[in-house]
Amino acid sequence: MLELKNICFSAENDDGTKEILKNINLKIDTGFVVITGPNGGGKSTLAKIISGIIKPTSGQILLDGEDITELSVTDRAKRGISFAFQQPVRFKGITVHDLISLAAGKKIGITEACDYLSQVGLCARDYINREVNASLSGGELKRIEIATVLARSTKVSIFDEPEAGIDLWSFNSLIKVFEKMHSTLGGSIIIISHQERILNIADRIVVVSAGNIKSIGTKEEILPDLLGTADRGCKALAASAEV
Repeated sequence: MLELKNICFSAENDDGTKEILKNINLKIDTGFVVITGPNGGGKSTLAKIISGIIKPTSGQILLDGEDITELSVTDRAKRGISFAFQQPVRFKGITVHDLISLAAGKKIGITEACDYLSQVGLCARDYINREVNASLSGGELKRIEIATVLARSTKVSIFDEPEAGIDLWSFNSLIKVFEKMHSTLGGSIIIISHQERILNIADRIVVVSAGNIKSIGTKEEILPDLLGTADRGCKALAASAEV
């Protein structure tokens, strides 16, 4: 179980200190959790704090009872936390096979690496020896990054707005990949997203706004109100994120 206790985060800007997260308390067990809410509300900051990219100003992060608040990204990864960026990193000179092996933490054979690619809907023979560079589209990179998460087999897998910058066809394929991950991977899958179709496959939805958790519940509990107030803001946010 992942537990956040009284997490606060402040950052300096031109006007002084801005409080971005305010006493966040959250428990995430196994299952599919989507964190949503208005732009600038603190969602991505929260994801980066969980993964260790940034440290909270105050508060505590526990993973299966262990305090990991001060651990680095690398040490958190060793304990089973993975983070997928909005824009996946490109690695000149590294092949897709190399990247999947690095993610797995061991040298894996072509057959096993191809299996991970097949699980995310890619024809393995077309990608296994390609470099992870500018020749790959945004949708291809997203799916390759998800394949690395599958290879890593982590306790907590975090995706920050995975729909960003990809076309509609790739987005539709991405939904199918997440549905498959949901049913086979186990552990906790955390997605930061505005997308209604992603919200609809969540076990739990966490609404974050102005640095606070506004509501937590199942999609049946949260979506009617969230989508019902769409015309006053939420739907506009979802529309702005459409691919």
